[in-house]
Amino acid sequence: MGKEITWLIIIGICIKSSCESLFNTETPALSNGKDWILDYTDIETKFSVRSVEEPEEDLCYLVPGKKDTVTQCGFNISLPTFAIIHGWSVAGLFESWIHKLVAALFERVPNANVIVVDWLDRAQHHYPNSAANTKLVGEDVARLINWLEVDLKYDLKNIHLLGYSLGAHVAGVAGNLTNNKINRITGMDPAGPRFEYAEYRNRLSPDDATFVDVLHTNTRGSPDLSIGIQRPVGHVDIYPNGGTAQPGCSFRYTVDMMRSFGLHNLDQILKCAHERSVHLFIDSLVNKQQQSMAYRCNSKDAFDRGLCLSCRKNRCNNMGFGVNKIRTTRSAKMYLKTGASMPFKVFHYQIKFHVFNQQKLSLNEQPFIVSLYGTHGEKEDVQLILSNVTTNTTVSFLLTTDVDLGELLRVTLQWDSDSYFSFFNSNEFMVRRIRVKTGETQSKVIFRAESDGKFAHLVQGGDPVTFTKSKEDQNSRTHERNHRLKMQGSFFKQGLNGAATDTSPSSSSLPPSPEH
Repeated sequence: MGKEITWLIIIGICIKSSCESLFNTETPALSNGKDWILDYTDIETKFSVRSVEEPEEDLCYLVPGKKDTVTQCGFNISLPTFAIIHGWSVAGLFESWIHKLVAALFERVPNANVIVVDWLDRAQHHYPNSAANTKLVGEDVARLINWLEVDLKYDLKNIHLLGYSLGAHVAGVAGNLTNNKINRITGMDPAGPRFEYAEYRNRLSPDDATFVDVLHTNTRGSPDLSIGIQRPVGHVDIYPNGGTAQPGCSFRYTVDMMRSFGLHNLDQILKCAHERSVHLFIDSLVNKQQQSMAYRCNSKDAFDRGLCLSCRKNRCNNMGFGVNKIRTTRSAKMYLKTGASMPFKVFHYQIKFHVFNQQKLSLNEQPFIVSLYGTHGEKEDVQLILSNVTTNTTVSFLLTTDVDLGELLRVTLQWDSDSYFSFFNSNEFMVRRIRVKTGETQSKVIFRAESDGKFAHLVQGGDPVTFTKSKEDQNSRTHERNHRLKMQGSFFKQGLNGAATDTSPSSSSLPPSPEH
């Protein structure tokens, strides 16, 4: 499905221009030397200072080199400044998300300067030309920042650039050109085509601000052809829902938009997943009590298996405005799941259990149904497909809920039938217990089978099996282990003592269960 969308984009762009120009790598050269940054006479970009009362309106423009516009526009040099930079605009008009982001910034930080960087004249060309113009616009923004710092003595620690799509690279170019570093750049799904393999000075990179955080929401397709850039380009790079398919944005949606608007309005066709990055950031501003948490992980596959819900050593972070500004030598790739609409926050759970059977079974694409019950609510009948279930292996997967269940008390697990014929077989696994780790609270809970026996029998196409919270929680197990070490020493020492006193073959024991 990703390839279809990618080629729809290429075809649409090629209709408006030649495919040859799409892959042309020639771009305008930056001005030579540093004298240009002091020359404000040829700045084409406009800087609209927005107000709390009328966030949609361009009422006043800040003009570098003209101090009287500072007073006219009500720009306060003692307040923090947010500068919003839009992306490619086929129609040459601002999109509706801009005033929503302006309003959200004022709601979260009422005493602030909010500027909308207007480069519509350069953004409404064929995509290759607009992409090349990001360097020229970046120069203009750098000159604005230089003027604020040099002439108005404005503290660059108070500047936060927010760039969407091509606007993210405008922010990167500007940050790279300023004499001193600005505080923060947030890249909202930075554009991919022509930037995936670009030099760092021509795109957004970690060196462009003291802290750079990035949301990747539309990275589907081949590198340099996906709408959003795939590579990490910040200190913290967050990939909601893997950075590809976003809930509520489907291929069917794209086809419906094509029927309604045709290829002429490509921005309308593609905006759902791409623009989701903006709405996730808006959500982080207005839903302060429902901050979404992202987790560091090596891959989307490992995250989907629930293996990365750790917060140790800065392995988790807030997404959006309230991100913890942690800088590392390598970019931190982080993942999370979200809902389809605002508020986007969901709660992450790792479900893990070991399956036993006297027979060797290995089954692919098996349907399971899970229900969770807690002190604050319940989430029933969550359907999922496990790629493989094999005898004497541990199954681990990620499950999310859109409500806070509180402290978990009970889990039910059902092995659904994968076909009509599954009712005629007798496949079953035995499960002793289920371990659940909650990402948001970092709690770890063990649930034991409610049946009379030691194991619960999970039958394919059978009834749900219930597991209840065990009295053996993580703290008690840790206390028991520490007490045992204090009284008896480590297992290693015990093993040495045992080897010294008993060397007969009959003294061997079975290895511990993989669950331990």
